Amino acid sequence: MNLATHFQALDAFLLAHQPLWRPKPFTQLTLPWETAHPQLASWLRERTLEQAEAEHNHPELLDAPAPYPAIAAQAAALSDLPTLATGALQPCHPRLNVDVPGRKWQQIEAFADALTFQRPTHGWLDWCAGKGHLGRRLLQPTQSLTCYEYDPALVDAGQALSQHHQLNADHRLQDVMAADCHLPASTTAVALHACGDLHVRLLQRAAADGCPQLAIAPCCYNRTAADHYQPLSSAAATSALRLSRDDLGLPLSETVTAGARVRRQRDQSMAWRLAFDLLQRQASAANAYLPTPSLPSAWLAKPFPNYCRELAQLKGVPLPVDIPWATAEANGWHRLAQVRNLELVRNLFRRPLELWLTLDRALFLQENGYQVRLGVFCTPQLTPRNLMLLAERPESFQN
Repeated sequence: MNLATHFQALDAFLLAHQPLWRPKPFTQLTLPWETAHPQLASWLRERTLEQAEAEHNHPELLDAPAPYPAIAAQAAALSDLPTLATGALQPCHPRLNVDVPGRKWQQIEAFADALTFQRPTHGWLDWCAGKGHLGRRLLQPTQSLTCYEYDPALVDAGQALSQHHQLNADHRLQDVMAADCHLPASTTAVALHACGDLHVRLLQRAAADGCPQLAIAPCCYNRTAADHYQPLSSAAATSALRLSRDDLGLPLSETVTAGARVRRQRDQSMAWRLAFDLLQRQASAANAYLPTPSLPSAWLAKPFPNYCRELAQLKGVPLPVDIPWATAEANGWHRLAQVRNLELVRNLFRRPLELWLTLDRALFLQENGYQVRLGVFCTPQLTPRNLMLLAERPESFQN
């Protein structure tokens, strides 16, 4: 499919199945779609937490009752993308990867290797650069590098690293969201996992400033100032799909990098929150989910009764005196197993929604005169956020 056709197919798919992916099992004891698909709901609710974890990253492979297999197959087909051509990676300065986390350096290498443009660039702009690790990896002897970063400490650290390696790099303190932010002329702009509004701002500035080439790997679509998604392309603007900031977090629910200790801590936190939610529902007439604040990990070191009592005090919820605490905690873990398994249905739509959002960005660039390629630049094991847009303006469109 071309980009516009692909977008329309995803749009129709997401609109048709909204009852399956909008409701969140974590906040609702019973999901609306369970009435229409009782066999699927019952089957999922009987599975264990370990079974849910085994399918978390590949929900499309689950052999579940109908209509799950048909939806999974359609989601997988609509999410299929080519791997971008590689071969752009050039030798780099010795020891350039010192002090860069190994997984992050691998992502930089994969991103850099996919930067195959029709014309060579004379300069790079590393957008939201941090210390400028990506820009330094791209920089060749005849080129220049400009790094935009908002944090003064990172700007100073990046400039020191570039000077240490004797590289032609200018690290600038720049709020990329400010009105005075513009792209240097005749540079290729790159952004690896700039969050939400930050990478959207790059697209808008590139179009306005006539940037000849750019490449982005989008991330964190829910990091946005608006309560609801602001479409970029005309296709998304005319779509009936309206996305909340909460909806935009769905693509980010896939994780592959957390260690065993982090996963155990995450599971305990969620099980205890769900246990508390069941208790507060019983104690209140509303029987509705009560949002709770993000708590420091030290809270998980408390005895479970103390955790619940202190959280209840924090939220102003009166709990009964005679709670069977062992049963209450077990109920939380049982509820977590059900939530994780029911979420597998919702997870089928993670990638289609992410691709819908990325195609909106691609179509916006097309509307502004760019030739656009979309594909994956690395395996999901390296990072689930592996979608990449490469955009290049024909010389006739350049300012």
